[in-house]
Amino acid sequence: METERGNGGYDAAYAAWQRDPDGFWAAAARDIDWAKPPATVFAGDQGVYGRWFPDGALNTCHNAIDRHVAAGRGDQVAFIWDSPVTGRTLRITYAALLARVEKLAGAMAARGVAKGDRVVIYMPMVPEAAIGMLACARLGAVHSVVFGGFAAAELSARIADAQPKLVLSASCGIEPGRIVAYKPLLDAAIALSPHKPDACLILQREALAAELLPGRDTDWQQAEAAGVPHPCVPVAATDPLYILYTSGTTGKPKGILRDNGGHAVALHNSIFMLYGLKTGDVMWTASDVGWVVGHSYIVYAPLFAGLTSVIYEGKPVGTPDAGAFWRVCAEHDVKALFTAPTAIRAIKKEDPEGRLMQRHDLGRLEALFLAGERCDPPTALWIEALLKRPVIDHWWQTETGWSITGNFRGLGLFPMRAGSGGKPAPGYHVAALDEAGQPVARGQIGTLAIRLPLPPAALPTLFNADDRFRSAYLERFPGWYDTSDAGMVDTEGYVSVMSRTDDIINVAGHRLSTGAMEEVLAAHPDVAECAVVGVKDALKGQAPLGLVVLKAGVARPDAEIARELVAMVRDRIGPVAAFKEARVVQRLPKTRSGKILRGTMRRIADGEDYVVPPTIDDPAILGELEGLLRRA
Repeated sequence: METERGNGGYDAAYAAWQRDPDGFWAAAARDIDWAKPPATVFAGDQGVYGRWFPDGALNTCHNAIDRHVAAGRGDQVAFIWDSPVTGRTLRITYAALLARVEKLAGAMAARGVAKGDRVVIYMPMVPEAAIGMLACARLGAVHSVVFGGFAAAELSARIADAQPKLVLSASCGIEPGRIVAYKPLLDAAIALSPHKPDACLILQREALAAELLPGRDTDWQQAEAAGVPHPCVPVAATDPLYILYTSGTTGKPKGILRDNGGHAVALHNSIFMLYGLKTGDVMWTASDVGWVVGHSYIVYAPLFAGLTSVIYEGKPVGTPDAGAFWRVCAEHDVKALFTAPTAIRAIKKEDPEGRLMQRHDLGRLEALFLAGERCDPPTALWIEALLKRPVIDHWWQTETGWSITGNFRGLGLFPMRAGSGGKPAPGYHVAALDEAGQPVARGQIGTLAIRLPLPPAALPTLFNADDRFRSAYLERFPGWYDTSDAGMVDTEGYVSVMSRTDDIINVAGHRLSTGAMEEVLAAHPDVAECAVVGVKDALKGQAPLGLVVLKAGVARPDAEIARELVAMVRDRIGPVAAFKEARVVQRLPKTRSGKILRGTMRRIADGEDYVVPPTIDDPAILGELEGLLRRA
């Protein structure tokens, strides 16, 4: 285990970046293989706020696989697939991974996929999900992975925006006790979308075979077997690697764009600096490839650094019990585990004394990393006391691609502070700002913002939407990136994130738009208007609560309508929304301009003190709602 060496290493590294940002990132870039090494580190006159390594060229797949095989490490395991839902475990070496990715890339190229084309990936947690991502990167194509928990309408919106030439999917996903048929959802999504992909490759799983559409669909394994191995295609460092959609407040998903060069440099550097891992170590990120954490730390960063990465098709509890995580760590010699606080809360609920943990040898596990939502201090302290290892809460976003703040095993750990996400990573200048864009006093809450330019791997813009990028992130505080998170920076530099500042709620680490759920509720024939707020949930962090006002004359039972609303959200957005409760109210609190006071309702539901907004149309309504909201 890394010894705690105070914070001298961190302070020195952060000061070095502050002194010479270009020099700091130029040194990190030397650890990447370049087809054309960059002469320029950062060009402030390019893109919306600047671009990293603008004259460099490389291939992401080469840096993830080929170079390790060329260095003689082809026999090292790249991926361990552990699937308790199927009872299977599979180890894939770097050499075997290369062979499969080469052939899949060839199969995709044979179907017209080339540099710059988009490919949508709608997959369960199987090795082929990662293989598909890497094959796209090999061709210089742009992948957009859509989480398998999304229903047809959400998938359709992403297909419509990305306009993929090809879709990679599977016949089904497997959940504890049930099989989720993916292919009918994909078919429905394509039918809904104005854009139609040219072809689909479908992985047929043993649990459920899918019917293939002649002329469009091909069996994945047959296509891969027939593929001619394809070499890596060099791309500009500023060319896009992937689009990852996140919920937008307008109902239209935002396509977070990630480039190739800055992404490779920052993520490779983070493995050693933040996670304290070295070539050959085993890292397990217990997430899904549909989320940014899965992109960054199941697939790309571990492979850039020559690690072994675990792909887990299971749950923290129920596959078979709350000892599942500790079994995986013990069986596969995991050195660093990265998961969401929700998973730890679920384990704590089922095994509060840690008895299942004690059945497993965790001698190789050195640290637990938490992210995806704020970790409440009791959960962090509980798991730290059981593990007797560093528990590192770190804060980042889909937009940044890697950690904004954390604790740094490669630099020497500083003391943990429960409830805080640590200190800013080199590359990030973080401040809490007031409404005028001025830094507030240390220890006071404001909007957390990052001084431009954002570091390598952070989004350079949104897909085909520069103006939307500016208005969503840059216009409110000129010279800063607005994280839309509220929090504080204390006198010692620790950053604490307290809540979201917009209507994006965080359910079990998944950022979901209340606006998208409201669109579904509003479509019900009996609903006149509605609002969805995120309320505290002991397990998931937040849970959505729907409040609806019925149309005049509706005489049906409230409970019956509520059941229909829950079913509609599940059908149109998917189980990922965790939408389980809708309540009928007589009216909703609004400002005089008609804006619904969602933030005030959330504070009431959470039992927090609140101030009646001066712009409210009728203050009496808040008293009317208190009893109903506080039984959330």
